[in-house]
Amino acid sequence: MTEQRARNAAQAVPDLEQEEEEEEVMEDIMSIDSLSTCGINVADILKLKAAGIQTVRIRNLSKIKGMSDAKVEKIKEASAKLLPNGFVTGTELSVRRRHVFRLSTGSKEFDKILNGGIESASITEAFGEFRTGKTQLAHTLCVVAQLPVDRGGASGRVIFIDTEGTFRDDRITSIANRFELDPEAVLENISIARAYNCEQQMDLIVEVGARMIEGGYRLIIVDSIMALFRVDYSGRGELAERQQKLGLMLARLTKLAEEFNVAVFITNQMTADPGASLTFVQDPKKPIGGHVLAHASTTRLYLRKGRGESRICKIWDSPSVPEAEAIYAISEGGIIDSKDG
Repeated sequence: MTEQRARNAAQAVPDLEQEEEEEEVMEDIMSIDSLSTCGINVADILKLKAAGIQTVRIRNLSKIKGMSDAKVEKIKEASAKLLPNGFVTGTELSVRRRHVFRLSTGSKEFDKILNGGIESASITEAFGEFRTGKTQLAHTLCVVAQLPVDRGGASGRVIFIDTEGTFRDDRITSIANRFELDPEAVLENISIARAYNCEQQMDLIVEVGARMIEGGYRLIIVDSIMALFRVDYSGRGELAERQQKLGLMLARLTKLAEEFNVAVFITNQMTADPGASLTFVQDPKKPIGGHVLAHASTTRLYLRKGRGESRICKIWDSPSVPEAEAIYAISEGGIIDSKDG
């Protein structure tokens, strides 16, 4: 068993072949430092990095302090020289989509409704009440992402932004044991950061961009995306500002997912809907975050409690898979198929 775990642990760490494949996938990703070859000075490049821009695919330059209109135009021209044409054919897009991978949830029934698992190059949101398995799913994905592709993983590292103090190393150990991986090696491949307010949460996401340049990462988790927003912004008077900041944060996560072909998994809370009784809605609860979060999430999963110890996942919204439900359970080894299923 020890030898088997050693072999699996070695598989969990990206090898040279994996890195070569990664370079092929990210061949159009160029570091922001490349702008220096087009005459952009180091000081301006540092300003771009401070604003969270790590590649030459730049946007919203006018909002960066210290950037004049002339500098903005010069940087845009330099970026255009380094990047291919903005339009691509459907065939070219199809070729790029072949690099999209899916991470297993740990449950075959769960994977089935997701057409294989959590998709890369997009944001997957899981929302539901407490004890429905949102954080347990996040922990399971932390381990599965390090498995080889033929076992439902991506042979990559993980970034975990914890906003509620929910990350537990002992859960990672239990799940790693289930998949016969070395727990220490698995924990070493997870980069965890604790956020205590929205500003710090945004700073961490900006820092993630710099880490992505290093390569090897396959999954970004934010557990949960809205917890700190509910604390830092209260009442309708601050709603507009909250949604604006949330939109900016989600835009950064979307950009990271698409540029680096990583899976972004976020958990979300629910709130009572005071208007539900007027419309005779069966379940008077809804996910928080409003339309801003709804539009940013590519796939939305509604998790709820089922009969006994079982849990139910419903595809709430997705452009690639139809509406469906799956029954799953939570075990010592993470998310598994339910016996009731």
